[in-house]
Amino acid sequence: MDLSLVIVNWNTRELLLKCLTSVYETISDLCFEVWLVDNASTDGSLTAVDGRFPKVRLIRNSRNLGFAAANNQALGQIKGRYALLVNTDVVITKGSVQALFRFMEDTVEAGMACGQLLNLDGTKQNSIANLPSPALLLTNETLLRILFPKAYPSKLRRYESPIEVESCIGACLMVRKTAMDAVGLLDERFFFYFEETDWACRMRKAGWKVFFVPAARFFHAQGQSVGHEAQSRLLFYRSRYQYLKKWFPKSYQLMVIAVMLRLLVNTFLTGVGVLFTGFYRPQMTHKFLIYIKILIWHLRGCPLD
Repeated sequence: MDLSLVIVNWNTRELLLKCLTSVYETISDLCFEVWLVDNASTDGSLTAVDGRFPKVRLIRNSRNLGFAAANNQALGQIKGRYALLVNTDVVITKGSVQALFRFMEDTVEAGMACGQLLNLDGTKQNSIANLPSPALLLTNETLLRILFPKAYPSKLRRYESPIEVESCIGACLMVRKTAMDAVGLLDERFFFYFEETDWACRMRKAGWKVFFVPAARFFHAQGQSVGHEAQSRLLFYRSRYQYLKKWFPKSYQLMVIAVMLRLLVNTFLTGVGVLFTGFYRPQMTHKFLIYIKILIWHLRGCPLD
C-alpha cells in the first residue's frame, strides 16, 4: 500500500463529499486507502458517504474527540507507507498528491511535507509555519516574513522547488510511516490546532526534516471545517498555551504575558478603528467583538471546556 488518506469529519457533509470526490478523481496511479473518522456528526455525513463512497473505511465516534485523537484512531491502523492527513475543507488538484508522494520517495530524510494551499479564487494561502518562539510572540509575523524571508518563508515569495521549513499548516499533510513510528502519533492534548506544529517539532528533534513542496496545490476553504469563528479562535489560544507549556516550561509564564499584551494591544487598536469608522466597517466590528470574547475567556481563567 503506497498511501493512506485520513480525513476527520465533524458536521461538514457537503465539504466532505467535495473532498472525497477530488480524492477519487485525482489519485489513480497510487495504491491507496481512505479512512474517514467521524466525530459524532448529526448532519447525515456518514449516510451520504456510505451511499457514494463505499470503499471508504469508516470509524464512527459517539462524541467529538477532537482532531488529534480522531486522526490517531486511523493512523494506528493504516497500511500505507505514507499517511496523508486531509481536512474536509480541502479539494485536491490533479497530480498534487503524486507530487508529494514522489518527493517523499526521493527524499529519505523527509518525515513530513506539505503543498501550496490556495484560496477558492486561486490566490495563495500561507502553507508554511515557523515553530512558536519568543520572537514570533513579540513581533508582527508579517513583518518578520518581509524582513527575513529565508528564516520566515511564506506566501509572499515564489518558490520553484521544495524547501526545508520548520513546520507546515496541517490542512493537507503527508507523513512518512517510519517517522510516525519513531516519534509517536499526534499529541492528543491538542484538541484542534498546533497538533501538526508539535508533530513537526518532535520530528525535527528526532532528526527528520520537514518540507514545503510548491508543485503540490490544494484548494482550501480556510476555517470551514472548524465551525464557529469565535470558538475556533478560543481553540487556537488554548492549543497555543498547551504548546508553549510543553516546549517552554521555564519561560511559559512570560510567554503567556507576551501573548496577553499583544491581545490587549490588538483589541485596543481595533476598537479605536471601529470608533473612528463609526461602526460602518462590519469586518472590523466583527473582529473587535471576537477580540472581546477572547479577553473574556482569559478573564474566566481560560477554561478548557
